[in-house]
Amino acid sequence: MHLRYEAQAMRRVRDAREFGRVAVLLGGDSSEREISLLSGNAVLGALQRRGVDAHAFDPQAQELTRLIDEKFARVWIALHGPGGEDGTLQGALEFLGVPYTGSGVMGSAIGMDKLVTKRLALAIGVATADFLVLRGPADFDAAVEQLGLPLIVKPASQGSSVGMTKVTRAAELASAYEAAALLDEAVFAEPWITGAEYTVAILQEQALPSIRIETPRTFYDYQAKYFRDDTRYHCPAGLSVMAEEHLANLALAAFGAVGASGWGRADFMMDETGRPLLLEVNTIPGMTGHSLVPMAARARGIDFEELVWQVLETSFARVRS
Repeated sequence: MHLRYEAQAMRRVRDAREFGRVAVLLGGDSSEREISLLSGNAVLGALQRRGVDAHAFDPQAQELTRLIDEKFARVWIALHGPGGEDGTLQGALEFLGVPYTGSGVMGSAIGMDKLVTKRLALAIGVATADFLVLRGPADFDAAVEQLGLPLIVKPASQGSSVGMTKVTRAAELASAYEAAALLDEAVFAEPWITGAEYTVAILQEQALPSIRIETPRTFYDYQAKYFRDDTRYHCPAGLSVMAEEHLANLALAAFGAVGASGWGRADFMMDETGRPLLLEVNTIPGMTGHSLVPMAARARGIDFEELVWQVLETSFARVRS
């Protein structure tokens, strides 16, 4: 048994029984376990309130083969970070023949890699910030010379801003690099961009209203994303109709370029000229009380339970054969 992807198979489900027994994959063992538990439990509650036969399933505590043993018909993936969002889990589910939500193996793997995402985006004409791959101290002088200060250092394959550091002095590069390299052997630097930050959520291949993000912190980091109450979100974002449409088209183009599907998010910063620069594509965004996709969905008239339901519908794009 294996799965095949059929984009045309996306369908609206009217009766919760059509989903069968559903496992909500949450927790895991990545650096984002805490957020995954918050997201997964929120998703689980929403599905159960809609009458779905949904159950929590933590891969840290159970072997994935239990999905077969316990006769789960499909899974709602709420795992963030490496091991859940990078294609490895998706590959295992393909092998087991269990349909799942969101992007497939390729889209998940590419979307998790910020460097590959940037290169693909640039290839189709979606602008990104300049960048330089850092392989060690020998690249530090070049980073300062080419990108200027301040700059930001990032691991290529972490989400939720984990491992990112703003560098204001050349002497800080070493510690910033070490912090990122602890999480990923691929590390890169970008110039610090001071413009507004926007995100565009995508649901069943449609862009939702953009959100403009404001934080009093140095940047929109882990705390600002999930725990602080002084982060401000503007939805509608205050863009003109033309600018909103342009941003939505860029998000959809970037989403398609990495092979993502089903649902997710594309994040942007505006440069000094107002040009959107792609930061990353997120194939399994957070679903907590501070998360962005639920905010954008509400602006479209989609409440949290309906959002979670529609994400689960994306699992029908993968059918057993």
